[in-house]
Amino acid sequence: MTTSDAYRRTRESLHAVAEQLLAGPEYRHSKTIRLRAAPGGFATVREPNLAVREDLLLLDDAPVGRLHGATIADLAAAAGLEPGMPGGVYADVTGFDPHAELWIDAAQSRTLTRAYELGDAALRALAPDRTPVLWPEHFDLGIDVDEVNYGISPGDGLIAEPYAYVGPWQPRSGDFWNQSFGAARTLAELGEPDALLAFFTAGRNAARASG
Repeated sequence: MTTSDAYRRTRESLHAVAEQLLAGPEYRHSKTIRLRAAPGGFATVREPNLAVREDLLLLDDAPVGRLHGATIADLAAAAGLEPGMPGGVYADVTGFDPHAELWIDAAQSRTLTRAYELGDAALRALAPDRTPVLWPEHFDLGIDVDEVNYGISPGDGLIAEPYAYVGPWQPRSGDFWNQSFGAARTLAELGEPDALLAFFTAGRNAARASG
């Protein structure tokens, strides 16, 4: 298996966990699907207090079980949760079988969660009055400021690896904008963590200049 295949499978499993083991139970209990970046992974913002840290599902900071090789259905039963999507909130779901085994590569999981950690820090530095949200639909961490979205995606059908994006609500023109939705740069392309904030700042300036 190639590294890119291992990353894709890991991302798909973690995305399914975010939807069916975190956002779904959170929505049924607290009527929100918002998640947040957390050390080594991601977590709910309301009850139930659920988190993914590395290869573990946590409930109230206590380990429930390892993700790799487990199923969403079994992990939910161990945590005393009803698994499943936040019903009726959005249509673009992963469709992951809750009885299928999750596949998590530890190194690829760290690549993904490190992207969230870096993105969370950069987004808070860009806009201290905004709280980054990890949305389970697209599994991206983002904020919006002055009708411009800023965020980190762990990868998708367009770009297979973690990337930063700037997405104005209204189309912009100019050299900065290299995607149909705005602008994107992979984290590998950006390199140093400081370059992530620099990219977001450049995007804000470009959006203002061409708005």
